[in-house]
Amino acid sequence: MITITLQKIRDASPCTDGWKNVLESKGGKSADMGAEFPLSDVLESNGLDDTLWCMRCMPEHDRLWRKYAVWCARQVQHLMTDQRSIVALDVAWRHSDGLATDEELGAARDAAGYAAMDAAMDAARDAAWGAARGAARAAAMDAARDAAMDAARGAARAAAMDAARDAAGYAAMDAARDAQKTKLLHILAAGEWVE
Repeated sequence: MITITLQKIRDASPCTDGWKNVLESKGGKSADMGAEFPLSDVLESNGLDDTLWCMRCMPEHDRLWRKYAVWCARQVQHLMTDQRSIVALDVAWRHSDGLATDEELGAARDAAGYAAMDAAMDAARDAAWGAARGAARAAAMDAARDAAMDAARGAARAAAMDAARDAAGYAAMDAARDAQKTKLLHILAAGEWVE
């Protein structure tokens, strides 16, 4: 199980509202700042975005965060029309296993970034652009925990954008977010990557 402390969160300068929520969930001002608790508690008290933000407080799990980011981006891979974005996901995954170098990761990031720019120039591919951008960030952020946040948001947005043309748009976004939460809960409980 992956745990965190209030002190780690506080040291990273959280937003006021997020801090209030997590602090209150742990007993308010009388809470023990150094007591470890499951990171999944933040998911319950604050939601997915704040949990993803808290990942930056735990760089010792960067490889796991990168895997999660790639997994999120893979959920909308069908929207990616440029092979460079898909290759970036492959390289990011291999990097999380120590099988790709930082240089390979940087090259994949650059290529996926160009893919995102190319796709952005074509307004008809808005959904692909969002997914490619998420993949580029997932593949290349210096801090994998930031990539996890960006990819998860990008995946949810891309899923919603794909369906936004009809009334099911919000349902698609909700389904993507639910899948992301469920996957993250399994990872946090196991303390490692789970299929």
